[in-house]
Amino acid sequence: MKRFIVIVLDGFGMGAMKDAKEVRPGDEIANTFGSILRDFPDIRFPNLERLGLMNAYGRESQCMKFSPDANFGRAELMHWGADTFMGHQEIMGTLPKKPVAQPFQEKVDIIREHLLEKNHKVEVRETAGLRYLLVDDYVTVADNIDADLGMAYNCTAPLDFISFEKELEIGQHVREVATVNRIIPFGGTGTTLQNLLDAEEVREGKYIGIHAVKSGSYNEGYQCLHLGYGVDKNVQAPTILTDACVPVVLFGKVADIVANDGGKSVSCVPTGEVLDLTIDEIKTRKNGFICTNVQETDLAGHSQDADWYRRLLEIADEKIGEMIPLLGEEDILLVMADHGNDPDIGHNKHTRENVPLLVYKKGIHSVELGLRSSLSDVGATVCDFFGKGKPQNGVSFLEKLV
Repeated sequence: MKRFIVIVLDGFGMGAMKDAKEVRPGDEIANTFGSILRDFPDIRFPNLERLGLMNAYGRESQCMKFSPDANFGRAELMHWGADTFMGHQEIMGTLPKKPVAQPFQEKVDIIREHLLEKNHKVEVRETAGLRYLLVDDYVTVADNIDADLGMAYNCTAPLDFISFEKELEIGQHVREVATVNRIIPFGGTGTTLQNLLDAEEVREGKYIGIHAVKSGSYNEGYQCLHLGYGVDKNVQAPTILTDACVPVVLFGKVADIVANDGGKSVSCVPTGEVLDLTIDEIKTRKNGFICTNVQETDLAGHSQDADWYRRLLEIADEKIGEMIPLLGEEDILLVMADHGNDPDIGHNKHTRENVPLLVYKKGIHSVELGLRSSLSDVGATVCDFFGKGKPQNGVSFLEKLV
């Protein structure tokens, strides 16, 4: 009986990738962790420090030092850009393909006609010459302005007034005719349509959408499902493991964006809550793969709020410290990220950064994993750990940990 636990600190990058200047001009100066250290030079995350946080970062801070016993490395993003959805597909073993970026303006008429054909009520709203849709009185369909522009469309709704199931149906109809990377139906309770409309924003003169945090959708009763384009769940670690009778549990945003048909998936946003769910699962489940996404760090980056980011990392550090004593001789804990989200870079988008790989296993010390070429190495290692085949992409580093 053994467990492999992955904690994804969403948006916790450690410096720009070498291709950032060409792929995402401006991101060559990105350094999420570096910005937090610069803003708060006396911060201390003792458990992450013990796991090799500064080793992975490559230099010490005023209060945090290298850990001589740490097992650590870093990973590059193989997917195009810097995206939570594709980052997690990559983590689970998908070979990323470059998606088609397309402003909603180029698809608004096709999507409108398709929704009308499906017997939905559709109103076109316009600001500054840019159009988006209001469907069935409560669901906005527009650009996702919280991530890479043109890569996703959001369907946002106040769930006190329309069910998530009906919103999801609208999102699925949008997915049928859209070719961008993601269609994201989501919403929360305690909000109104006016809250959504008040959160309308324009980006770069050609993208229009509802700012997710400002809409209040995350505050309570949050529900979300990411509808991906061209992602095959059958070549990913969760499906491979489940088919081999290995239990798979997903907590947090990863539950919204990764297929886990035969496993347990629990959507949750608050950092303390999602990590407490993980701790409870570790206490009760003696075998299987557990993956948890800490989403609020990403939200802090989007909000350009380094102080909030710092406080969330303090919570995460404390909870990870509670996990370590619960691990047995055969268990592995891996702490990582999916991209960067530098709160001080001057925009609210993800940043193309290398991410940390911090590994704990009893009795294994001072292992350097190097710079991995893909996040998929994690999915490959998870499958190798359970001896249950290989995902589509990735190179296992398990042999370094045994």
